[in-house]
Amino acid sequence: MHPTAPLTAHRKHFAVIGAGMAGIACARTLAQAGHRVTVFEKADQPGGRTATIDSPFGSFDAGAQYFTVRDPRFARAIDTVPGVCRRWSANSVRVLDATGRVAAAGLANGEAHWVASPGMQSLAAAWAAPLAQAGQLVTGTRVTRIERDTLDAQGWQLRTEGAGGAQQVYAGFSAVLLAQPAVPAQALLVSSALDTPLADALATVAIAPCWTLMLAYPQAVRPGLTTLGPQWNAARSTHHRIAWLARESSKPGRSIVERWTVQASPAWSAEHLEDDAARVQAKLLKAFAEVTGIRAEPAFADTRRWRYAQTTHPLGKSHLWDAALGLGACGDWCLGHRVEDAFVSGLELALAVA
Repeated sequence: MHPTAPLTAHRKHFAVIGAGMAGIACARTLAQAGHRVTVFEKADQPGGRTATIDSPFGSFDAGAQYFTVRDPRFARAIDTVPGVCRRWSANSVRVLDATGRVAAAGLANGEAHWVASPGMQSLAAAWAAPLAQAGQLVTGTRVTRIERDTLDAQGWQLRTEGAGGAQQVYAGFSAVLLAQPAVPAQALLVSSALDTPLADALATVAIAPCWTLMLAYPQAVRPGLTTLGPQWNAARSTHHRIAWLARESSKPGRSIVERWTVQASPAWSAEHLEDDAARVQAKLLKAFAEVTGIRAEPAFADTRRWRYAQTTHPLGKSHLWDAALGLGACGDWCLGHRVEDAFVSGLELALAVA
């Protein structure tokens, strides 16, 4: 894929808001069709909830931990960036009871777990690279309002806020496609005073939050000792605080320093959503010790709060498109909460509007 693909008979300029998996999948597909695309991302780099966070001891996949490959279109897209994605055995994901004991081993369907390397963010970054090189990826920029173009009543312009509160207007768009979580997408439409059925549809989606704890134990890397605690590398937990644990250092292409990513349960995360991060960290660290038996003091500990992490009530179709206004929306929340759901949603919105 390259943003400077041959022109189509009716070349359009699309604004895509959000550079997560759905946004990048949508943008790359439109670019392949010969359209002009500008992607806006409030973070400093693309990836969304496939974010990879660096530390002095190695990286952490702070959001999505792995992905599956069920749709052949997703498989073909992955093949365009050879070497980026690798299979992760996860040592057969365990299911733990509330005390940390293994209640079940392995996956019922034997489905493969895949990760991007050197971090989950690498896949979206690889697909976004041609857009960035062509100046069509605008990072560190939050879209604050969508409005009609002052020079073209049928077109759109975006008001944005960048570093230090700097404001700028981007104009000349044929359509605006929102590749954000459903709640902020709906909020942007409402605050922009746009009368579109998209807003009501977005209101039907429910997404649970997630607190994530990241821990590093460099003391485990020494002769005769390579890991601490359990012999499994990933587990789903029924502990009231913790839903998922993964040994980051077990993923292919990662540093060997013992590192763990711990994701809190949706219910506990919602209950403690506005708690102080230090308090959340202490509670999750205690729960981590209870589940894994690892009571050593980590050399590094950090938390990240995801307000919109896991879809609990999806839209039920792959995307939203208001052809009359030229407004659309996509995201994993359309179909579920998997990385692949985000890709399919972005792809199918692009195919609908191209």
